[in-house]
Amino acid sequence: MTDPGGGKDAKGKGDFAVATNRRALHEYFVEQTIECGLVLTGTEVKSLRQGKAQLADSYALVDRGEAFLHHLHISPYEQGNRANHDPMRVRKLLLHRRELSRLAGLSQKSGYALIPLRLYFTRGHAKVALGVCKGKKLHDKRATIAARDADREVRRALRARSKE
Repeated sequence: MTDPGGGKDAKGKGDFAVATNRRALHEYFVEQTIECGLVLTGTEVKSLRQGKAQLADSYALVDRGEAFLHHLHISPYEQGNRANHDPMRVRKLLLHRRELSRLAGLSQKSGYALIPLRLYFTRGHAKVALGVCKGKKLHDKRATIAARDADREVRRALRARSKE
């Protein structure tokens, strides 16, 4: 069985991406990333293996020494029964105490947020790449788009010149 994320396989032998938050890279400057585990139910894991998750509008909060992921949408498992999970429930993140205290301090700074960037499997365990992010202003977004367009034009010109 191949995975929807384009990695190796879904049997736990390799890494594969379930969902990425491309919008977060447009909206925020990513200062650093931390890999976190997730506390999930069985039907959530099965749904994730089918690639049915959305990271849009999700964020993490540190509350009373624990980290929680809010607004992560994992679709209900199709073959699930009445004990299927709530798609928008708050999920606990698994971190070491030292990482939790550091994240709590970083997230208290003005303008910083904890945003999930990628949801993936590593050796059969669901993981989240959590970014410590600072919001971009409108002119920053425009500068990023202009730099990306300029880089694309340079690559296009180099490719055309190498064909000659």
